[in-house]
Amino acid sequence: MAKVAFLGLGVMGYPMAGHLKNKGGHDVTVYNRTTAKAEQWAKQHGGKVARTPKEAAAGQDFVMCCVGNDNDLREVTLGKDGAFQAMGKGTVFVDHTTASAEIARELFDAAKKAGFEFVDAPVSGGQAGAENGQLTVMCGGEQGPFGKAEKVIAAYAKACNLMGAPGSGQLAKMCNQICIAGLVQGLAEALHFAKKANLDIEKLITTISKGAAQSWQMENRYKTMAAGKYDFGFAVDWMRKDLSICLGEARKNGANLPVTALVDQFYSEVQKLGGKRWDTSSLMARLER
Repeated sequence: MAKVAFLGLGVMGYPMAGHLKNKGGHDVTVYNRTTAKAEQWAKQHGGKVARTPKEAAAGQDFVMCCVGNDNDLREVTLGKDGAFQAMGKGTVFVDHTTASAEIARELFDAAKKAGFEFVDAPVSGGQAGAENGQLTVMCGGEQGPFGKAEKVIAAYAKACNLMGAPGSGQLAKMCNQICIAGLVQGLAEALHFAKKANLDIEKLITTISKGAAQSWQMENRYKTMAAGKYDFGFAVDWMRKDLSICLGEARKNGANLPVTALVDQFYSEVQKLGGKRWDTSSLMARLER
């Protein structure tokens, strides 16, 4: 059992922190920008509530974090009441936010100078993966701190791997989002085409999902996509944030991402349709409008 703080109780962080308490058996303190959410979590799971990230981080072995973007992350770490002000020597900060590789390296350096460790550890698996404790975690940092953190992360992960130097976890997550963007667009086009061709969707997917076209998106999203239902899962606004990070990194490293750039434009059209909070599978709505 470890003393662990969790910063950020959104659709991912709330169940992840719950697994740390219930499955991992850890002593958990939570912080959320909206205190009522933290109090609700504590009432449900029996942990403690902190009023600031600094208060949450004091006296902990590990501090886990899952917030919205680079600015949110900088605020809860380096801000006036940030967690980095209270991190003890030799402790480990694990960031599950999908953020830029640049801020991951910045926070790694800041942690090193202060005498504690930092691991960037974005996750994949969505809300269902978080709730079921079946997330895939991609980490960047040093082997020693990763080895310590991996034992704690195990409470909500089905896979956890060190991808390389600081920032490598974020770079791996970018690859993940690049793959998803192309896969969802391809699936949307196939389903749209099948409808126009008067094919039986169930028979079609039963058949092609047994071959090379199979994907997680096909298995888990084809029914709702075909039915035009998108009010669940990973929101378009968040996907656009992620794709912006991907495209920004590509401009730095010279990678050519034509499909990703195009799908990002398609998502902007979905936003204009009113789909900012729709699931990313709503690329189908753009084709069927």
